[in-house]
Amino acid sequence: MAKTIMVLFFVSTLFLQGTLGSFICENLPTSVCGFAIASSGKRCLLENLTGKDGKVEYQCKTSEVVVANMKEHIETDECVDACGVDRNTVGLSSDALLDSQFTSKLCSPACNHHCPNIIDLYFNLAAGEGVYLPDLCNKQRTNPHRAMIELSSNGAVLEDAADAPAPSPVSF
Repeated sequence: MAKTIMVLFFVSTLFLQGTLGSFICENLPTSVCGFAIASSGKRCLLENLTGKDGKVEYQCKTSEVVVANMKEHIETDECVDACGVDRNTVGLSSDALLDSQFTSKLCSPACNHHCPNIIDLYFNLAAGEGVYLPDLCNKQRTNPHRAMIELSSNGAVLEDAADAPAPSPVSF
């Protein structure tokens, strides 16, 4: 019940922000910062800093990464769960793609067909490592153990990133 009230309150503040101007990462609560996109189309990211008392505090910041065709978006809890990501992670790494359990969730239809923001993010992370995410997902579905071996051996099974189609949050 309390969670429902908080979600309704938060959604109503987004409508108010949209009416008054823009959706700014720095104004988001840290609990929804991860996997959000501001009005500018830039990704929001969670950063940690040490306060004067030595305690670690978290802040939502605007990154320089622009997401094509997506603005004012906060990923749903359903997508976060379906894709196996953690909204409270500080920094993202393509190393997660080496975890077959994570890749299995990321490549699942529940994530792949309904969560274009997360897919776009990991598509780009994978491409930065020379890995074409749709090929990785195909290998994951057919032979997960082999996919992880080939990925960890420098992506030999996957297309060269230069030959891969341009990134898009399209299902594969």
